[in-house]
Amino acid sequence: MKRVTGIGGMFFKSDDPDAQKEWYKKHLGLPTDQYGWTFWWRDEHGNKCSTQWSPMDAGTNYFAPSEKQFMFNFRVDNLIELLKVLKEEGVTIVGEVEEYEYGKFGWILDPEGNKIELWEPIDKAFL
Repeated sequence: MKRVTGIGGMFFKSDDPDAQKEWYKKHLGLPTDQYGWTFWWRDEHGNKCSTQWSPMDAGTNYFAPSEKQFMFNFRVDNLIELLKVLKEEGVTIVGEVEEYEYGKFGWILDPEGNKIELWEPIDKAFL
């Protein structure tokens, strides 16, 4: 079974997310929107895929129980099966799976308490 197939997103806390987005737009040319920026790329099969870059409000609880300033999101092929395997391997699962029109999400903790978001994407929802 494949596990991680790519990076789905990079999320980090910011004291002023809007100013961060403007700085990255001005100095690095990222065409940011209200969420940050979506990088589009193609996988080895030619499928159009996305990776999200987002500064988030410093007070967000979205990264909890991690106290870190960042959270990685990894793309996966089969979230439900992967979570079963990870649980059997002793990995801490956080919360319940959530499903949206753009995919399924689940969360785990690494050995240092970093929250990791796992995403089984439906990229065509963004097209």
